[in-house]
Amino acid sequence: MTHEQAPVHRAHPWHGIMVATALPLRDDGAVDHDAYAEHVAWLIDQGCDGVVPNGSLGEYQTLTDDERARVVHTAVEAAGDGSRVMPGVSAYGSAEAARWAEQAAEAGAGSVLLLPPNTYRADERSVRAHYAEVAAVGLPVVAYNNPLDTKVDLTPALLARLHADGSVVAVKEFSGDVRRAYELAELAPDLDLLVGADDVLLELALAGAVGWIAGYPNALPRSCATLYRAAVAGDLDTALPLYRSLHPLLRWDSKVEFVQAIKLSMDLAGRYGGPTRAPRVPLAPEQEAVVRAATEKALAEGHA
Repeated sequence: MTHEQAPVHRAHPWHGIMVATALPLRDDGAVDHDAYAEHVAWLIDQGCDGVVPNGSLGEYQTLTDDERARVVHTAVEAAGDGSRVMPGVSAYGSAEAARWAEQAAEAGAGSVLLLPPNTYRADERSVRAHYAEVAAVGLPVVAYNNPLDTKVDLTPALLARLHADGSVVAVKEFSGDVRRAYELAELAPDLDLLVGADDVLLELALAGAVGWIAGYPNALPRSCATLYRAAVAGDLDTALPLYRSLHPLLRWDSKVEFVQAIKLSMDLAGRYGGPTRAPRVPLAPEQEAVVRAATEKALAEGHA
């Protein structure tokens, strides 16, 4: 039995490969909800465990409230099982984030993904209050640590306190510092670690991650699923060559232009990526050339 075919044990809804879905937009900028529903169903059919709508890759900051709510409903319906859906509920205020968590619960989602306060450099008391307010809604909350963008660092010590508060069940770790995995396991052994950046997948999987909130499976889900399952199984004979082969693409998940890069790779792989909404602009010609070459090479090597 191959890793791609092997059954995946998901003790909780936030385990496994949860794809941070790109959102298909028409040329006029409108959301193509039918295309999005097809994409969600296709990702699960290709071996992914679930989806994360309204994350940064889904350009949630540019959506209207109606669009954002409909994306969640579309994802839950297309997935066929709400436990497979982890909506992003980040917002400028804690009350607004809690309202998005309530909407996710009403839609039938199994968990939510939440950034810390991101309109200012929040102190620890503010961060803990923020997560407590959203956790009070009742859905399991996965913290999203992205200090590069939010300027708020969910350190292992702070995450341990959030977990002890009962406010978070897991963390999407996007700091890029893989050393934190070991400190986190010491301070909060029951807090689940999720890979938060594609280009540290192998390192965090070997350090004990039980899930991957992933970007590049939008374009190459089967190869990414094989890589993830080999990595968490400690099968380096399978994982390491795959990781090296895919890393020229995976590293784009940690770049400012990650949305445009992943959408371009989708287009080249025969999936609809399409345009992005302003203020994002298309890749610069030199960036497009790099992504195009890496994607075409991956496709030529049989990745899908």
